[in-house]
Amino acid sequence: MIEIQNSKIKDVKIIIPKVFYDDRGNFFESYSLQSYNFHNNNCPFIQDNQSESSFGVLRGIHFQKSPYAQTKLVRVICGEIQDVAIDLRPDSRTYLQYVSVILNDKNRKQLYVPRGFGHAFLVLSKKAIVAYKVDSFYNKDYDSGIKYNDPKINIKWELSHSEIILSEKDSSLKYVSN
Repeated sequence: MIEIQNSKIKDVKIIIPKVFYDDRGNFFESYSLQSYNFHNNNCPFIQDNQSESSFGVLRGIHFQKSPYAQTKLVRVICGEIQDVAIDLRPDSRTYLQYVSVILNDKNRKQLYVPRGFGHAFLVLSKKAIVAYKVDSFYNKDYDSGIKYNDPKINIKWELSHSEIILSEKDSSLKYVSN
C-alpha cells in the first residue's frame, strides 16, 4: 500500500506510504518486502540505522565504495529534513546530478537511494530522528564521502552555509575534483 513516484533521476524513488487514520491516531506500513520490491530491485535490507540530530546538522555526503556499496531507504520518524541523493556513477547520464526531497513526520515520504549514489541530509526542524535501511553492512575501509558544498554538484541547500553544522569528519571531506 504505497505510492511510488519517479524522481528526475531514474533509479531514485520517492515512496509515499498509505496512512490509515481513525479516532485513535494513525497506522502505516513503514516497510514491507512485498510492497517495496518495485521494478524487481531484489534489495533485501539487512540492517536498520537511526540517528538523532538538531537543527542545522548536515550529515554527508556519504557513501560506501564497491563491493560494500549500499542501497538505502530513508525516512523521518520525528522532525523534518532535506534529503539528498547524488548520482556518483561515472558512466551514468545523470552523473553528479542530485535529487532533493523534504522528508518529515507529517508527509511520511521516504527516499529510495540505490547503490552508486552519495547520500546526505540536512535537519530543518528543532530536532529530527532519521531511520534508514541498508542492504550491505558498513565497512570502515570502504567508507567515503564528498564535501557537502562541492561546486560541481552545486546542491541548493534549504539553509545558508552559516546555519549548517558539520562533524569534523564531514568538514574534512574533499571535493569530487580532488
